[in-house]
Amino acid sequence: MALIVQKYGGTSVGSIERIEKVAEKIMATRQAGNDVVVVVSAMSGETNRLIGLAKSISPRPPAREMDVLMATGEQVSIALLAIALEKRGCPARSYTGFQVRILTDNAYSKARILDIDAEIIRNDLAKGRVVVVAGFQGIDAEGNITTLGRGGSDTTAVALAAALKADECQIFTDVDGVYTTDPRIVPKARRLSRITFEEMLELASLGSKVLQIRAVEFAGKYKVPLRVLSSFEEGEGTLITFEEEGMEEPLISGIAFNRDEAKITVLGVPDRPGIAASILGPVSDANIEVDMIVQNVSTEGLTDFTFTVQSNDYEQALEITKNVAAELGAREVIGDTQIGKISLVGVGMRSHAGVATRMFRALAEEGINIEMISTSEIKISVVIDEKYLELAVRALHTAFGLDDDSAPAKVEGQENIA
Repeated sequence: MALIVQKYGGTSVGSIERIEKVAEKIMATRQAGNDVVVVVSAMSGETNRLIGLAKSISPRPPAREMDVLMATGEQVSIALLAIALEKRGCPARSYTGFQVRILTDNAYSKARILDIDAEIIRNDLAKGRVVVVAGFQGIDAEGNITTLGRGGSDTTAVALAAALKADECQIFTDVDGVYTTDPRIVPKARRLSRITFEEMLELASLGSKVLQIRAVEFAGKYKVPLRVLSSFEEGEGTLITFEEEGMEEPLISGIAFNRDEAKITVLGVPDRPGIAASILGPVSDANIEVDMIVQNVSTEGLTDFTFTVQSNDYEQALEITKNVAAELGAREVIGDTQIGKISLVGVGMRSHAGVATRMFRALAEEGINIEMISTSEIKISVVIDEKYLELAVRALHTAFGLDDDSAPAKVEGQENIA
């Protein structure tokens, strides 16, 4: 008998009708002879509704109380799904993250899982129950409710699969797998039958919304077989696996893009050792992640220093940077929220030269200027003006031969795709 961990996102449990359909899927998995542990998100729209309630009281609610509030969304989903299973004669038991004791650190809204006590789940499985666990949440060492950040239910599912040594972790969402890019932007995007953990990790970190980056990290670290499937149609989905000997290595597996970035530039800062740490240290201390960094060549002892952050951290990062710049005697700090990042990802880059040249040429032919460049062994990212982002994605998708000329138009409203 295999143990399967299934995760259903907010769209998949967005209504009573859809919860009933999820229950049917779970029943089918059980009838195939499997034990099943299910992780669910809050019903679609519920998290935004809860945020709105809090913001109607205070523009900056306490982080601890926001996590207490956010955790209630999943509590509704797990209870309703357990009820739907029981109605079908399937013994089920629902648990919040803190009841299972998913132990996290105390970084509210961005907590990381430290340990899971899976004994409760194992006991229920031994009694023939389906166990339904709330995703996205846990508890810290002091008993405070914590949440794992956007997409945290994926991380919960993979972490549970690792703790239980599950045979497979299946992520059910509103798309049928991982695509070469967002089919809403490029109708000829292709679904990948498989992709390496390394490539998926890069895509997740670069803006792909299929899986949360920490979920991919967990799966790769603990060797959890991971599959992305559709909640609404049958299919094999996309298997996320390790790079294997003899496995075909496409030059480019996917194109990720991200509109939710902003750029901050410190002009005329003294060029001396430690200047980067002086600027970025206070930003990092505020728990703000810095993405791309560029420092210009020094002129007359002065240089310009540019970095990017997530849009929701922009105002705070800009304020911190202005304070630091004043202390350093920099000339000016400017910001730009109208940028986009586009990235090519593929393990084939290791053995093929000229990828960057082809990318830059394709963008130049469309009259698109590159503002920043970042590379790694299997990735090339550029920052461009946000208004050209979709044009750039389409141009690069064609330039690298990723178009599927037989692909039908994708359904409007699909979300959470690469």
